[in-house]
Amino acid sequence: MNADFPELPVDSEQSNGLNCPLPNPRLSYEIVQSSILGLWDVVNQLSSIPPPKRDRYSVTLFGSARLPKDSLIYAGVRQLAAELTQMGCDIITGGGPGLMEAANEGSVLADPQNLTQSIGIRVALEFEQAVNPFVEQAYQHRTFFSRLHHFVLISDAFVVVPGGIGTTLEALTIWQLLQVRNLKHPPLIMVGPMWAELVTWAKAFMIDGALSLASPADMDIPICVEGFDVAIALLKADHQKWQNRC
Repeated sequence: MNADFPELPVDSEQSNGLNCPLPNPRLSYEIVQSSILGLWDVVNQLSSIPPPKRDRYSVTLFGSARLPKDSLIYAGVRQLAAELTQMGCDIITGGGPGLMEAANEGSVLADPQNLTQSIGIRVALEFEQAVNPFVEQAYQHRTFFSRLHHFVLISDAFVVVPGGIGTTLEALTIWQLLQVRNLKHPPLIMVGPMWAELVTWAKAFMIDGALSLASPADMDIPICVEGFDVAIALLKADHQKWQNRC
């Protein structure tokens, strides 16, 4: 044993899993935490670089993985994606089944010459869902945070169709980023009564309630529509603005 560096007892609760002792686990954790925050600073700086001009308008669709192919909503999402693809748009989804597959399917079927892309941005889950067969370009993320950030980086518009907790998280994330102006141009279009009722709930408790929790203008950010035809018309108008900006 080296007299200058005495051997330290290994505490199994303080081991790093490799039979190496951690004589000061709190200091080790603080170093790791500081390093991670430093890495996020680098990521934030890199993300602040404006992306190059995209060749095609890209629309992200958020929606349920649970709805079957024979549902009317599945057919509506597929038709929505098909019409956007015929306009020359790329379609982006979470790459899974249900309404995500409906959007990717509509994109592929409407593009026999392969002029646009049908994209899926996946996340690792314990109950892993296979990438649906209509995804032409797939990306895989380990965290929901980085996945949501990826959607934001490559999208020109967001359409929210019926969905559950995951879809709601995605919708509220985009709403909040538009509220604080981290996103400036993309429209957030919500299709169906469930989203109109969500905005009604937000108005009742955040604007009209006993406490002032948001600005009235924040409630105008999501554009709630009843059906897909109105959503398509809104996206066509924004696509024209996008072309003029480019």
